[in-house]
Amino acid sequence: MGLELYLDLLSASCRAVYIFAKKNSIPFEFQFVDLLKGHHHSKEYIEINPLRKLPSLKDGNFILSESVAILFYLCRKYSTPSHWYPPDLHVRARVDEFMAWQQTAMQVPMDKILWIKLLIPMITGEEVPAEKTEEVLDEAKKNLQLFEEKFLQDKMFITGDHISLADLVALVEMMQPIGGKHNVFLNSSKLAEWRMRVELTIGSSLFLEAHDRLVKLSEWDCSTLDPTVKERVSDLLQRFK
Repeated sequence: MGLELYLDLLSASCRAVYIFAKKNSIPFEFQFVDLLKGHHHSKEYIEINPLRKLPSLKDGNFILSESVAILFYLCRKYSTPSHWYPPDLHVRARVDEFMAWQQTAMQVPMDKILWIKLLIPMITGEEVPAEKTEEVLDEAKKNLQLFEEKFLQDKMFITGDHISLADLVALVEMMQPIGGKHNVFLNSSKLAEWRMRVELTIGSSLFLEAHDRLVKLSEWDCSTLDPTVKERVSDLLQRFK
């Protein structure tokens, strides 16, 4: 059995792995795990990843979780072009620094926006209180500002003139609110221009393909959701009240 990637492209982390593998012509079998239906909690998937998270990689008998670890693994195994994860000590450290920072500073608030703006109201029929929504949007705005000032600065890409894993991960995370019709790029021309550079470097057709499920999320019929999943989402709503 060749390389298998367990993914749902609603997840920004999964999109990063998918885009990277496709862009670098890495052959893999796409194993779809439906997050919205809670399939990551299924007995079959827990045997693959007891952490119940996506993405996961299976390479023969070797199984790996966590998207950053998977991206690094693919870089090394398939000897992808060095700009993705530069060999220079300081430049590579800058990629590592962003990868560590983004997990709480970027991933968490961007996911929250999607849940607050779309998924929670869609599934529960209730809106998240306005003050809580503003808190989340403010947190995201501050962190986007930090991203510009600390990581992007006046460069073409995070590490300089070439795209790296850091740019790929950053952009797919920032795209997450798009599923809830919230565009984080509207208030910053610098951010919007960087987004376009990254998208064009990846290839617009691949980028759009990877984000198709997210963009169409508002059309999703949630009436068939398993009651246990609805219960989890209702519990999530209570945390915002």
